[in-house]
Order: sequence, then structure tokens, then C-alpha cells
Amino acid sequence: MSTTATSKSLTSLAIALALGGAIAAATLPASAQDMNKPAMDKEKCFGVALKGKNDCAAGPGTTCAGTSKVDHQANSWSLVPKGTCEKTASKTSPTGMGQMTAFTPKKA
Repeated sequence: MSTTATSKSLTSLAIALALGGAIAAATLPASAQDMNKPAMDKEKCFGVALKGKNDCAAGPGTTCAGTSKVDHQANSWSLVPKGTCEKTASKTSPTGMGQMTAFTPKKA
């Protein structure tokens, strides 16, 4: 391969890498905004997750997301649209609705 051909190949490679990097960088801000938006538009709601479908805080003996042992576990939460937690049904809650904090489940 001649010096000119090598130079053209390296230039083409540099342009391709620069374009790839620019495209990747252009998509990052949108992704970061999408990741922050749910946190602003959602709230933690205890006692509404189904078994294994919680977002976190599933109590002793569990690690976090997806580890609740029963439906409507009182010490596990799911993210719900802001303002809907206390309007969402919970079979274990003393009020019958989701709670903003963990609670002691009502007796069945």
C-alpha cells in the first residue's frame, strides 16, 4: 500500500470515528433527560407492587427491585405517576390505598 493510500485510509477512518462519536454524543442528552424525567413525574408508592414487580425496598432478606415476596407487600414500593399513589388500591394497606411510606399491613 502506498503512503497516499495509507493516508487516505487513516483519514477515512478518522472521519468515520468522529461521525460515530458525534452521533453517540448527540443521543446522550436525550437519554439523560429521559432518565431524569421519570424521577420528577413519579413517586414511590408502598403496598401496590405485585409479587416480584416492585421497584425497590422489599424488606429484610431481599435485595431490591423485583424481590417482593407477595402482592402488595407493605415495605416494598413501585414508582407510580405523581399524585396517584394514595388513589391506587392496596389489599394490605390500612386505608385500602397505596401509601407514601412503608406501613404495617392490615390483618387479613
